[in-house]
Amino acid sequence: MNNFWSKPNRFVVLGLSVVVAVSCVYLLSIFLDREGMIATVLLDMQNFPWSIQNALHILFFIGLGELFIRWRSSVLERAHLSKGYLPENIAGKDALLLQSHTLGDIRRKVFDKYDGENGVFPFLIDQCILQFRTTNSIAQAASIMNSNLELISHRLDLNYSMIRYIIWLIPTVGFIGTVVGISWTLNLVNPDDVDLKILTASLAVAFNTTLVALILSAILVFLLHIVQSQEEKIVNLAGHNCLTNLVNRLYKG
Repeated sequence: MNNFWSKPNRFVVLGLSVVVAVSCVYLLSIFLDREGMIATVLLDMQNFPWSIQNALHILFFIGLGELFIRWRSSVLERAHLSKGYLPENIAGKDALLLQSHTLGDIRRKVFDKYDGENGVFPFLIDQCILQFRTTNSIAQAASIMNSNLELISHRLDLNYSMIRYIIWLIPTVGFIGTVVGISWTLNLVNPDDVDLKILTASLAVAFNTTLVALILSAILVFLLHIVQSQEEKIVNLAGHNCLTNLVNRLYKG
């Protein structure tokens, strides 16, 4: 359980998201008045449990699961910033400089902290030290840091591709449900005996799918911006820390 909390597995989170979504829908169907407006809007009790709204709820919880993975990743990355990999407050003017032969201890602290997905800060430290000890060039160390920051930022953006697709898919499914509902309503029209009560009720159910979809999508977009901005801020802090406390202190003497 601790391992799942620290580094959630995407497939496990996907399965749990579906289970939680189905459980929430089931509980709502029990506690809400089946004839009430809330149950009609959220669950479409006329077609329960195979309603478009229930499919939207499942997609919504899958999106929450993806955001949970990104949030936990940001928490892990922030923890690396506070582990003191780099000397930040060293007394003495000469102690502020870092020479090639003094970087071994720092690299031993960080070389195994990056697993290919998490550990941006130790990865930047390791790459800068490796480049400096190989070329004895401060400019090359700064260049490799900037290059890695660009790649990390690009990978960070790619990590949100699935949640962006889900945010697009939810209103799309809602619109499809509305179109299908309108088509079904038109099939109910009897030119010789038009029952406006039945037609308006059917149209209301059709438009409810779009209403629910837009609300769920808006919630996911809000959470997306919060989590992504947090991850981007951590990457920026890692780059700034690496530049201030490592690259700017390197000395070739």
